[in-house]
Amino acid sequence: MSSLPPEHPAELIERVRTAAAARTPLRIVGGRTKDFYGEPVPGEALSMQAWSGIVCHEPTELVVTVRAGTPLAELEAVLAERGQCLPFEPPRFAPGGTVGGMVACGLSGPARASVGSVRDFVLGARFINGRGELLTFGGQVMKNVAGYDVSRVFAGSMGTLGVLSEVSLKVLPVAPAEATLVFTLGQHEALEQLHRWGGQPLPINASCWVKDDTQAGAPERLFVRLRGAAAAVEAACERMAREAGGTRMDNAQAGPDWTDCRDQRLPFFQAPSADACLWRLSVPQTAPVLALPWAPLVEWQGAQRWLWAPASAANEIRAVTAAVQGHATLFRAGADGAPGVPRFDRQTAAIDTITQRLRAEFDPAGIFNPGRMG
Repeated sequence: MSSLPPEHPAELIERVRTAAAARTPLRIVGGRTKDFYGEPVPGEALSMQAWSGIVCHEPTELVVTVRAGTPLAELEAVLAERGQCLPFEPPRFAPGGTVGGMVACGLSGPARASVGSVRDFVLGARFINGRGELLTFGGQVMKNVAGYDVSRVFAGSMGTLGVLSEVSLKVLPVAPAEATLVFTLGQHEALEQLHRWGGQPLPINASCWVKDDTQAGAPERLFVRLRGAAAAVEAACERMAREAGGTRMDNAQAGPDWTDCRDQRLPFFQAPSADACLWRLSVPQTAPVLALPWAPLVEWQGAQRWLWAPASAANEIRAVTAAVQGHATLFRAGADGAPGVPRFDRQTAAIDTITQRLRAEFDPAGIFNPGRMG
């Protein structure tokens, strides 16, 4: 067990109180690796990078408590030394990302569909609200929450509810075995095959379907990663390869490829033109191939689909996505910033009411990342 003294974030609290009194907007920043995500935010920068360090790591309890400004790379390195990991694979779009930014943005990597999201691994949190009060919710075990589980509300809140000071996370051991299979399948056939496998007791951990448009005549391919007990992984490899004609990749090659998928460094994620926007479509896993003219990259067994399209296609993309009970996010805007195009879909009236009430309660002066979520 390693620990830091439970220091009080007095300087951060004073900044918040001063800003609240003057109604001065605060732009909460960590490593600034996700500045592109969400609407532009005005206001004074409130940097969290100095508020860093692992407060407590209990390897036998699979729990770590860490300050929000701690570099994500530092936390993952400490966990790796004990054979543990953040199983939801938070994306690292650039060096310097922080744990607070990971929680605030709520983004997960390739394994999201099988292991859960960031929110599912948040056990507790300390944060500074808009009145300059340091509040604590949750704890360091799964079954200790009475009333509202406020700590998990911060996952994906984009810094609009308060300044996250400290978070306790559940971690997991690294899987004992891993293998990646690759299949030459069209998008429709790949989705159908994933749906069939999804109803069976197979250790599928991640999937990625992509057509490499950078090479003429390049095949459409489905990559499936298996993780779990060695015997289960080996049996699944043999069965799935036989059923769909797949081949097994060398882990030395597959591992970096999955990392590049997680961090959006695959060739697909290179913008095809300066005005192209990267759209993230969240749909049910059972959604069919979408009637859109842009070739996607499909993850999460069909539930997450990426595509490059101009900002002018926003209405078409959102209409097609809504027709299958999904929603579309303008994840990365083109060079012109896509003026006039909302980054996120409009919320339902019920969700909007809940959101506004939460913000009014936690940030009555409206100083935290105003407008970040539209």
